[in-house]
Amino acid sequence: MLKEKNIWNLMIVLALIGIVLATYLLYNFYAVVPSTICNISSGINCNAITKGTLSTLFGIPVALVGLIGYAVILFSSLTKKKKMALGMTAFGMLFCLRLTILELFFIKVICPVCIACQIIMLIVFLLSLQLNYKWVKSSK
Repeated sequence: MLKEKNIWNLMIVLALIGIVLATYLLYNFYAVVPSTICNISSGINCNAITKGTLSTLFGIPVALVGLIGYAVILFSSLTKKKKMALGMTAFGMLFCLRLTILELFFIKVICPVCIACQIIMLIVFLLSLQLNYKWVKSSK
């Protein structure tokens, strides 16, 4: 079982990685000539997601939503706000679940960077659950 201090530190690192990945996806959304680093095939392709029908939600780039979400998680981790972290990661998990279902079952394209973001969100959600419930060892 991780101590509370270690959980916060891990959440900070994961939020920073999430910010970097979401920034890459946002760059690809706006780029005239997007990066082709993760375009492996027609079925494993970041640009199919960042330039396709899943790239926006109500006119807002999905990558921007992710970037803001990871920034809020970073802020809540730096300030040790447990409820804020839990709320943001719960929202992030629902958002990621929706995206994963759409990617896999409707568009039938896997975006490796998106999957990495979704895995990070799952981990920070589980960590924030641990922080918010009594099985955490406090280490102040």
